[in-house]
Amino acid sequence: MMKFNVERSLKKVAIVLALIISSCTERDQSATGENNAVEMWITTGDKSRLLDHELIKSNVNVEVSEVPVIEVDTTQKFQAIDGFGFALTGGSAYLINQKLTAQQRTGLLKELFTVNGKGIGVSYLRISIGASDLDPQVFSYDDMPSGMTDVPLSHFSLDADKANLIPVLKEIVALSPEIKIMASPWSAPAWMKTNNSPKGGSLKPECYDVYARYFVKYIQGMAGEGITIEAITLQNEPENPKNNPSMLMTAEEQIDFVKNHLGPAFEHAGLKTKIVVFDHNCDHPDYPIKILNDPDARNYIDGSAFHLYVGEIDAMSKVKEVHPDRHLYFTEQWTSPEGTFQGDLRWHTKHLIIGATQNWSRIVLEWNLAADPQFNPHTDDGGCTMCLGALTIGDSVTKNVSYYIIAHASKFVRPGAVRIASTVVEELPNVAFVTPQGKVVLIIVNDGNKEKTFAVSSNDRSIRASLQSGAVATLVW
Repeated sequence: MMKFNVERSLKKVAIVLALIISSCTERDQSATGENNAVEMWITTGDKSRLLDHELIKSNVNVEVSEVPVIEVDTTQKFQAIDGFGFALTGGSAYLINQKLTAQQRTGLLKELFTVNGKGIGVSYLRISIGASDLDPQVFSYDDMPSGMTDVPLSHFSLDADKANLIPVLKEIVALSPEIKIMASPWSAPAWMKTNNSPKGGSLKPECYDVYARYFVKYIQGMAGEGITIEAITLQNEPENPKNNPSMLMTAEEQIDFVKNHLGPAFEHAGLKTKIVVFDHNCDHPDYPIKILNDPDARNYIDGSAFHLYVGEIDAMSKVKEVHPDRHLYFTEQWTSPEGTFQGDLRWHTKHLIIGATQNWSRIVLEWNLAADPQFNPHTDDGGCTMCLGALTIGDSVTKNVSYYIIAHASKFVRPGAVRIASTVVEELPNVAFVTPQGKVVLIIVNDGNKEKTFAVSSNDRSIRASLQSGAVATLVW
């Protein structure tokens, strides 16, 4: 009986060992299979797939004849990427802070600013210095009664932003300490301007110095709240006096302001915040080129920023050709409720996520993060009444097209990634990056009118895939 029990026990041990070996072998094979696979996330214009994930097995001998081939070359490297994201307007902050419960707010911010689970990893924000036209009302940080001034800036205060914007930013920074923030003014305080109004007009020459100190106090004040301002632009849309607030600023005025006032003020205060010029449309690349041609101004300037309401995206490369040592930023593009999900998904991905980065931009930002179902809040007499947020915050939170446009890049192309070469293929605009972890990311949009099958080839792997007309895909390996 003893012998029988020992034999039975040995058989059980053998079976267990066999199962363990088999399990380990299966795990190894599974891991090998996953290592050979390319991950693909797809969003389609009909919304049937929204950041939908699948795996595509790669093979060195995959059949690529008779289909277009996108070749990715990891040895050709271009600009580093700082991030992708949105404008966090005062109105967006108000909706997030006032219309959501604390639990809803935290859940939403985790989804937006982390990459865990469904997180899309927004890594760059643009905020306004004072009010933008998507704030509930117009304000600066030093408003004075009509006819009065405050040259010492003794009344300067960030209190208007402490109700919503600063608390939301603090929660974002806690979730994503490396988040980068660019700040842009829509107007100087009215008493500093030629028309004594927050809308239109220009900065009085005698107020250049006090306005430079206004920027310094702002950056220092935000730092005191635990919020680092990575960069500022001198003026949002300096050729547009129609927003409320707004302010005109010529290239010559930006040259004078930077080299004789703002640059020295930053230097004296020991500020490392980057100074970025222009911040307007791609139809006037001569504007930032003229500023950067001034050697004294250029010493203080990190680069120039662009929007694409007018002009062509390759205007950014025209600036790069003349001033290759200065950076480029794409800072704003809005979507309208009158557009379509498919049309905006295709156009914005082609021209901004792909087009702007192919033309040297370090960031791509959509305008703006959130609005309510009636596209509020906004200022009167010059606020955008039809700006569709990436999110609609009402009785619930709805994700709109800008959310997916940015997510296809922000989740995968992390700060520090570098753009690399990829071949131009008809009707398949694309851009490729290598991440700090060595992953390759390829973003593609089918710009044709029918489904397209294509191949991707890079180093020792190739794949075949298909995309519906107007669909966007992000591939990672």
